Amino acid sequence: MTKKQTLILGIESSCDETAAAVVRNGHEILSNVVASQIDSHKRFGGVVPEIASRHHVEQITIVIEEALTQADVSLAEIDGIAVTEGPGLVGALLIGVNAAKTLAFSHQIPLIGVHHIAGHIYANRFETAMKFPLLALVVSGGHTELVLMRAHNDFEIIGETRDDAAGEAYDKVARALGLSYPGGVEIDKLAQTGEDTFHFPRAMLNEDNFDFSFSGLKSAFINTLHNMRQKDLEPSPADMAASFQESVVDVLVNKTLRAAKKYQVKQLLLAGGVAANKGLRARLIQEAEVEISDVSLVIPPLSLCGDNAAMIAAAGTIAYQKCQFGNLAMNAEPGLTFNEVQND
Repeated sequence: MTKKQTLILGIESSCDETAAAVVRNGHEILSNVVASQIDSHKRFGGVVPEIASRHHVEQITIVIEEALTQADVSLAEIDGIAVTEGPGLVGALLIGVNAAKTLAFSHQIPLIGVHHIAGHIYANRFETAMKFPLLALVVSGGHTELVLMRAHNDFEIIGETRDDAAGEAYDKVARALGLSYPGGVEIDKLAQTGEDTFHFPRAMLNEDNFDFSFSGLKSAFINTLHNMRQKDLEPSPADMAASFQESVVDVLVNKTLRAAKKYQVKQLLLAGGVAANKGLRARLIQEAEVEISDVSLVIPPLSLCGDNAAMIAAAGTIAYQKCQFGNLAMNAEPGLTFNEVQND
């Protein structure tokens, strides 16, 4: 007898990407449609929540229909609808949540709430099966966390940023250099051609914990830049970028490898928008091969590092298989924690 295929429609609208995807059996992407808003926010130097929400309203129906068309499936064939419940911008989240609730109610399809960061972690499932225990380094504009997983949908944060997320710091120093949005991408490009000549501080590098702090680094960068300009000196943007990136990557990689050793994990996953950073990817590959050669390192393709709906569908598939469903009382939760996802 042929085993039934599980088709999950994923919907993502937590920030400035309106996305929908259809995923089969949790690891096969049939479609993954993303409507980006970068051009709309670029002139403001960052995401404007009200503008993001309006774009989501305009795009949500279009991307859902396109995802179903590309996957060549109808809503009648969809087994579950997974949607980002939080965290994120409340107005943006509301658009996706209400679209998912409407479809689930009108077509009598199970509704599944997904934590946005869980989605980023499960993006790695499209590369390979997950092996537990595993450790995920999540690095994005709003999050920098080390997440230990001993089983599916079992998340323990063992380290997190105490102030700015790494991606947030990237965007702020890029703005100080006058680079265009999104700044993290521009800093990474510049860093490839520069050298670490400024030796910025490595905050909390040697402390006996797995937490991070990037606020001091951001301040050191901006102060150095302002002091030089006050003396009519213009530092090399490439060297400034390389020095900043070296500091961030040193701390991220060092603490991640230490945690992987302590918890004796079988897999190390990289996740989040900053997972697309070439400097971070290269250093993690290089040092993991030496420091934790017995641990499988998994890095998602660039197309799955940023916000997308395939990752939400992948995470949602696990909840579907466990019969953990949400209901029509589901709401957008901008500060959602892993344990607050509203699935029974």
